[in-house]
Amino acid sequence: MLGHAFADALLLEQALTHRSAGRRNNERLEFLGDALVNLIVADLVYEQHPRASEGEMTRLRSSLVSGSALAELARAAELGDLVHLGPGELKSGGFRRDSILADTFEALVAAIYLDAGWERCRELVRAQFATRVAVGGALAGKDAKTTLQELLQAQGMALPVYDLVSSSGEEHAKVFEVSCSVAGLGAAALGRGLSRRAAEQAAAEQVLVSVQAAIPRRAAHRSA
Repeated sequence: MLGHAFADALLLEQALTHRSAGRRNNERLEFLGDALVNLIVADLVYEQHPRASEGEMTRLRSSLVSGSALAELARAAELGDLVHLGPGELKSGGFRRDSILADTFEALVAAIYLDAGWERCRELVRAQFATRVAVGGALAGKDAKTTLQELLQAQGMALPVYDLVSSSGEEHAKVFEVSCSVAGLGAAALGRGLSRRAAEQAAAEQVLVSVQAAIPRRAAHRSA
């Protein structure tokens, strides 16, 4: 369904096996696939949006590789019908759950990489995301606070906390400084702006970069 015929059928079987099935499962493949998807999508965003700022590219990539976005791709490929689940997950409808579908998609990407190499993997992943990246200007236009909150929610993380650190200057030209932090990640930043909202957006944009970098490490820690 993703356009690849596996030479190693065992890799395909592993990629489609959830840990609840009690067999050789896809957790390790999901870890590798997460990194591959992030890299390939980042490369595609960088290539197709040459005038986008770092913050805009970060927001677009975050929206494209979020759990809900990957689950949507998995549903389009009908992966839910193919994933191997244990009795409990099967009974509770795990084949419809965003987290399981997203993990399965990432595991399949890793399996393709191991089965056929970098170029084949890159080709197929780019094909999956090309249209989404091309029309991603609207997604990239989401404000940083919204994008950060959606990314954290998709990853099951704590929501960001904003605190006013200081305000200075004349009443008509005040400068606000706001901190943005995410519990459990050590991700924090200070933003400055001519309004409190602008300062919050500036801080959120910086934290987005830190959170995006922390997600693969967090996944590795869970797997360990």
